[in-house]
Amino acid sequence: MEKINIICVDDQQEVLDTVLRDLRPLTPLVRLEAAGGVQDCLSLIEDIDDEGDYVAIIISDQVMPGESGTDLLARVSADKRFTKTRRILLTGQATHADTIEAINSGHIDNYVEKPWQAAGLLGMVKRLLTLFVLDSGIPYEPYMSILDRDTLLSRLHH
Repeated sequence: MEKINIICVDDQQEVLDTVLRDLRPLTPLVRLEAAGGVQDCLSLIEDIDDEGDYVAIIISDQVMPGESGTDLLARVSADKRFTKTRRILLTGQATHADTIEAINSGHIDNYVEKPWQAAGLLGMVKRLLTLFVLDSGIPYEPYMSILDRDTLLSRLHH
């Protein structure tokens, strides 16, 4: 069975550690990956794609050395292999213009301000993971324990 991956991107290790800790309840069925910046993430998604696995969600900080989170999410959004990949911008320093750019260019699914609530982030990720699984045609039954039931039910009944 192909592995489903969630990639967290931030240049601050303590932020990565916190996001990974908050999403740990998903790890029995989903692989969590960390990237220290845009180039690390792009390399990682190439490796995942080469293995035939899925990039379900990318959670990226906005302000990083070199390219921004918006730059990364826009590049992923434009790549036909990752049209179903969900994108979250996680930041404490984005300007209003950054946010507009992230929505318009990065086609983000959600925007999360630092500091965030662990339960809120986990719930958001479960909802987006559910949408990814359904939109990708992945059998959802093996993932029931980590999917968002309300999202699943509303999608299955329409």
